[in-house]
Amino acid sequence: MKNIFLNICALALLAFLALDANAQIRTPQPSPASKLTQTVALTEVTIEYSRPSAKGRSVFGQDGVVPYGSMWRTGANAATKITFSDDVKLGGQHLKKGSYALFSKPGANDWQVMLFNYDTPSAGAYGDKTPVVSLTAKPRMTADMIETFTIGIDNITNTGADITISWEKTIISLPLLVEYDARVMADIERVMAGPGQNDYAAAANYYMDNDKDMNKALEWIRKANAENPRYWNVRTESLILAKMGNYADAMKTAEKSKMLAQEAGDDAYVRMNDKALSEWKPKVPAVPAVPATPAKPAKKKGTSK
Repeated sequence: MKNIFLNICALALLAFLALDANAQIRTPQPSPASKLTQTVALTEVTIEYSRPSAKGRSVFGQDGVVPYGSMWRTGANAATKITFSDDVKLGGQHLKKGSYALFSKPGANDWQVMLFNYDTPSAGAYGDKTPVVSLTAKPRMTADMIETFTIGIDNITNTGADITISWEKTIISLPLLVEYDARVMADIERVMAGPGQNDYAAAANYYMDNDKDMNKALEWIRKANAENPRYWNVRTESLILAKMGNYADAMKTAEKSKMLAQEAGDDAYVRMNDKALSEWKPKVPAVPAVPATPAKPAKKKGTSK
């Protein structure tokens, strides 16, 4: 019994020692890591960086956290990493798809922004390397204090976005351009060899949204609606007709879409169709009244032709 007790005590001591050896104290990081992933058109942009805060310090300037003219990792802790899933243009310069280390040299009137092929998170490893591209950006001042360093992707459109870098009261923007039209057109040509209903609808929507051949868009959406019309596709047909200036047929088609949406219980599409109908009604040309044919006078009895 004594041996059993001693063994239990020994096991408990070993477990305590193992727990103590592996124990760690976790505290908040002064510059927490952040990862931003944003799809721009068909291109995925990912930015991985650390976010320091001002904490009452002067940030940019000769005596600031980031002195003017010094090479900065554009963040904290490690080199900021930006990844593009496709070839892009940044600040008007071509970049191949891949990952880059983002550095900058802030200045009072100009910022120099440099992108290096990403090799390592160590910021010090890039000092002697040649950047893939070097850009110049004009800083602008904001009245609001930006306490924590932030990199964002804003003003997103089908053709690009702005990569914004902001801290304290300084903001710079780097225009990003992406390619999507050639890829979509290639997909349309490939799929149209043997398309289904969804393919016809997707192609028609793309042509409509990008002001391409409306006759072709109408042909495709009508093929999509031929066998199993769905109210969202019928609405697309009405929008294409309206874009072609055929408001009379657009209204008839919108009425059909509205009816199908009511049957499906989709109030949002009912409201969208009602709004379109009210906007298109004044644009329908008035049908001229057909003058009545005057009645021939009755023949009097006893008269000849």
